[in-house]
Amino acid sequence: MEFNLFSKLKKGLSKTRNLLTTDISELFSKDKEIDYNLLEELEELLITSDLGVENSMNIMEALSKAAKKLNTADELKLVLKQELLKLFPPEKLDQETKSKPHVVMVVGVNGTGKTTTLGKIAMKHTLLGEKVLIGAADTFRAAAIEQLKIWSDRASASFVKHKEGADPAAVAFDAVEAATARGIDLVLIDTAGRLHTQKNLMEELKKIKRSMDKCLKGAPHEILMVLDATTGQNALSQAELFHEAVHLTSIAITKLDGTAKGGIVGAVASKLDIPVKYIGVGESIEDLQTFEAKRFIDALLD
Repeated sequence: MEFNLFSKLKKGLSKTRNLLTTDISELFSKDKEIDYNLLEELEELLITSDLGVENSMNIMEALSKAAKKLNTADELKLVLKQELLKLFPPEKLDQETKSKPHVVMVVGVNGTGKTTTLGKIAMKHTLLGEKVLIGAADTFRAAAIEQLKIWSDRASASFVKHKEGADPAAVAFDAVEAATARGIDLVLIDTAGRLHTQKNLMEELKKIKRSMDKCLKGAPHEILMVLDATTGQNALSQAELFHEAVHLTSIAITKLDGTAKGGIVGAVASKLDIPVKYIGVGESIEDLQTFEAKRFIDALLD
């Protein structure tokens, strides 16, 4: 199973791997010395991979210090892997007893794959035998409610919605209340990524968050933001805004199977010090993978 997941990850990241590895391999040959020009080329490659300037500089500093001991591409990759791993917060074992229901508020701008990611998470949990409820708190788009209902049916999950234009906070409250009454294990609350009114999106999200806490103290237990990897550094800017408003607890990064640059995963994790929980590397349910930093870096650089 682990090998199959790694194969899927590697396949899904094939375009991203081409962006990162081809030039790195070409930079080093058996008779090529590691000199200033070589390190400068590598620095440019790292920066253009969406790692960000600060991360790239820190990695280059480590590589420069080790330069006299590096002779081959394989040695370079080993140091790169070690430095890239440092970008990710330590992965914590989930030893906490989850609340029942466990409430996850899913946020992100429209077009990032937020609703699809939420639907896939729901399916993963129902396949594990858990009872899932989805709350359609993006009431500003009828299409969002309809799309979410389709995913709810696919996942055999309960579904709570109000009419289009209803108060999103009321939907979230009702969803948590229903989940508590029905013995639901996991609640996934979808939220708007853009408002078609003069209301401020961040204030609306704060209101939704407060509403859930009123219904169930401590809810939401997670705030998961979905980011589109193909938007590069713009994804980081989005995450910073949302984090400031609602205090994100985890990140899902989608569309890594396209021409996204994989460095954005490290950039987001290191800048915000928030764990990446999922990455999307394709269309199927299996292609939404639980993120593991070492496996991700191996898939990019091996």
